[in-house]
Amino acid sequence: MMKQILFSGVIGLFLTLIGTPLLIKLLARKGYGQYIRDDGPREHASKRGTPTMGGIAFILATIAAYFLSKLITGYPPTYSGILVLGLMFGMGLVGFLDDYIKIVKRRSLGLRAKAKMAGQLIVGISFAVLSLMFADARGNTPASTKLSFITDFGWTIGPVLFVVWALFMILAMSNGVNLTDGLDGLATGASVLVFGAYTFIGVWQFQESCANAQTLTNPAACYEVRDPLDLAVIASALMGACLGFLWWNTSPAKIFMGDTGSLALGGVLTGLAILSRTELLVAIMGGLFVLITMSVVIQVGSFRLTGKRVFRMAPLQHHFELKGWSEVLVVVRFWIIQGICVIVGLGLFYAGWAAEK
Repeated sequence: MMKQILFSGVIGLFLTLIGTPLLIKLLARKGYGQYIRDDGPREHASKRGTPTMGGIAFILATIAAYFLSKLITGYPPTYSGILVLGLMFGMGLVGFLDDYIKIVKRRSLGLRAKAKMAGQLIVGISFAVLSLMFADARGNTPASTKLSFITDFGWTIGPVLFVVWALFMILAMSNGVNLTDGLDGLATGASVLVFGAYTFIGVWQFQESCANAQTLTNPAACYEVRDPLDLAVIASALMGACLGFLWWNTSPAKIFMGDTGSLALGGVLTGLAILSRTELLVAIMGGLFVLITMSVVIQVGSFRLTGKRVFRMAPLQHHFELKGWSEVLVVVRFWIIQGICVIVGLGLFYAGWAAEK
């Protein structure tokens, strides 16, 4: 079974390594280049015209890697896997439409706010509703109506509140990844670290699944997750696909992921968190995305309340650029911050299991 994880990661890496330069040539030929804000760091002016919508590469690579790994190993897809991939594709499609209108239709704001929100709501609600269906033999649906940290806890919040909660998570994380995607390789490299962590979590939950309670040394510490191994397969495919894309997206970037990629990554990360019952833990695991989002919230709130700015520019990465840090320095140091967040998150995940044991 573990071969699925290895195959999906390797295939995802291979497909984006060879597929991304082909996409770069296609986008460059059509003139689909990035729009750069005039009020940003001056060094970013040289990036104007760099091909964008690169998220297409790792979205398609991830989907292909998942199904090819199933074909090679002979294991069927699961409902959890299909739902997470559907969430990624749906959010990516909304981002693609936004990018397409910005670049091709020459409308700088892209999709109108109401249309963009409507698209995200349709995708998010569809995922949330469907994730409460398709119970397995043990009665477990892909998602749970209980809140979760390292596993489910507390009272059931009910299907309606669950849908609202799932939508909030999807929108918040997608926005966080989108805001982080402002420097070459920053969001891509941070995502590699998080998806690597979720690969580990999926494998651990599979080994300690309550479905195997008779063979576990401590059944009380088991996990009631419907398809943990399949979530690990998808996380591995994403890790490999993002790593291959990073080869072309790192400074100086030959391609940007665009909203196509950032919305898809935020969506699929949330999907993995919800279906692995680590909803609150993802705020720690994706700590860099949360930190950058909060910098924007603080900046806007401070300016509206006091007329003063806390940072030279928001999101946070541009503040440090304007302080004189080079782009590569900001990216590497922010990767380190993300790495620390992942280590803390995995430590809490393991500590929760060890405490039960």
